[in-house]
Amino acid sequence: MAAPSPAAGGSAAENPLTLLTLDELRQRTSVKWRMHSSDVLPLWVAEMDVPLAPPVADALRRAIDLGDTGYAYGRAYAEALGDFAARRWGWHSFRVDHATVVPDVMMGIVEVLRLVTDPGDAVVVCSPVYPPFYAFVSHAGRQVIEAPLGPDLRMDPAALDEAFRRARACGRRPAFLLCNPHNPTGVVHRRDELEAVAELARRHGLRVISDEIHAPLVLPGTHFTPYLTVVGAENGFALTSASKAWNLAGLKAALAVAGPQAAADLDRMPEEVGHGPSHLGVIAHTAAFRAGGQWLDLLLDGLDANRTLLETLLTKHLPAVAYHRPEGTYLAWLDCTALGIPTEQPDGEPGVASEIAGPAQMFLDRARVALSSGHVFGTGGAGFVRLNFATSPAILTDAVTRMGRAVDELHPSTS
Repeated sequence: MAAPSPAAGGSAAENPLTLLTLDELRQRTSVKWRMHSSDVLPLWVAEMDVPLAPPVADALRRAIDLGDTGYAYGRAYAEALGDFAARRWGWHSFRVDHATVVPDVMMGIVEVLRLVTDPGDAVVVCSPVYPPFYAFVSHAGRQVIEAPLGPDLRMDPAALDEAFRRARACGRRPAFLLCNPHNPTGVVHRRDELEAVAELARRHGLRVISDEIHAPLVLPGTHFTPYLTVVGAENGFALTSASKAWNLAGLKAALAVAGPQAAADLDRMPEEVGHGPSHLGVIAHTAAFRAGGQWLDLLLDGLDANRTLLETLLTKHLPAVAYHRPEGTYLAWLDCTALGIPTEQPDGEPGVASEIAGPAQMFLDRARVALSSGHVFGTGGAGFVRLNFATSPAILTDAVTRMGRAVDELHPSTS
């Protein structure tokens, strides 16, 4: 078996999604490639089938060669993010002294919730949404209130208004956990939508915490707006990292960023929280934001091509499946309800991402393609699957072809 020769990221003009073969990918030991048997094509968890970006690999290699594996220190990570945010998003008001390193985005969200909410308080989420929003909020002793997305999969102001009213009635210090861009739908919130969120939150007395981990992955034709740049968001927070855009989930490090009216709250973050991030993680994420822009542009072009390819493949092989073309992320939210597959779900609460039901179970059993089961994303998720298209065109084509064949065998009339 050939060694993954393009491990440094390939030449400057190559699509990172085309550099690794299936045999090379199966050498990986991460959950994506080891959860299922070797005949399964894994398009579920948020890992990309790419080699490390060369600037990240070089930074890690230098650290290893120096034995630089001690404790993280300094503000280089926040400085790199600030420069990246100014270049990419026009966020020129970013303040390094209003950012702090946390172990990862979800742990950072929990720590911010502990700063601005009390046990038993309500946290509003827009369902269907990233399953750990349910699990982490509940495990932190807060209760989740859903504000379902509208039929267009965008935030529904009326649903938000009602959920914010309910949250305020449930406790003294409620919060809204925003997913920006939204996972699993791939919607990138517009500035006017975020301004409406800020206004509603101010009116009802909620603090907004924005998960912006997918922010660098906004695809051509759309622009990302950081929540903290909109009018009225001054008392909010944002959490982000290079994890999704540069495939660094195994190198833990993220940043919590406070708006100007929330900086004093962030200053109360316990010192021990900053001991959780990996020093190598900080080095990797810093290198990604500082020098990984060219590689990211190549990736975005590849993802753009894949989302179009996916649309073509679904039209050919799964015409009954509705495809909501994502504006960002590498995630496709597929409506499989017309396939008529029973959607009974396992017992338990939303957020238990290891459970599989409905269409996802059928595609795993009959097509040997692993997808994320929609029911774990909360209200509105039953009958859907989430497909990760951050893979090679060849693997994506094989997967959707298998899925179409499985549906034809199950329900010939749907083809």
